[in-house]
Amino acid sequence: MPVTFHKESVSFRLQQSRLLKQWIKIVVEEKQMALGNVAYVFCSDEYLLEMNQEHLKHDYYTDIITFDYTEGKIIAGDIFISVDRVQENADLNAVSFEQELRRVMIHGILHLLGLRDKKKEDQKAMRLAENQALVLFETLIVPRGTIEG
Repeated sequence: MPVTFHKESVSFRLQQSRLLKQWIKIVVEEKQMALGNVAYVFCSDEYLLEMNQEHLKHDYYTDIITFDYTEGKIIAGDIFISVDRVQENADLNAVSFEQELRRVMIHGILHLLGLRDKKKEDQKAMRLAENQALVLFETLIVPRGTIEG
């Protein structure tokens, strides 16, 4: 599968990697695009800060940096995620680390699909797309028609 997971300067173990790959593929295909090579790199705050300074000339911590190599209808890129930032954001938003991680992971994919988030209206569209993708992930865990109780 064209989605790969790596880590740099952190001790981190990704849960449900096969399910995450399936989910990402579905999100991409729902937008009538194809999934090319997408590499996720999970790293520390300091590692991502250095990348932010070097490549984007920004001197602040961030949770994600996406390098877009998309060509035509085939999305591709490198997505760097600070697990430190994800944990802090999860705590601030009172959600689980895993839920916040999925939000950030799909955020990078949505950037590769062309969504932006610099302007207020773009941020609303991005958040809506993230939420729709997160709901989709939940349907993959609990298949439709299954009654919990």
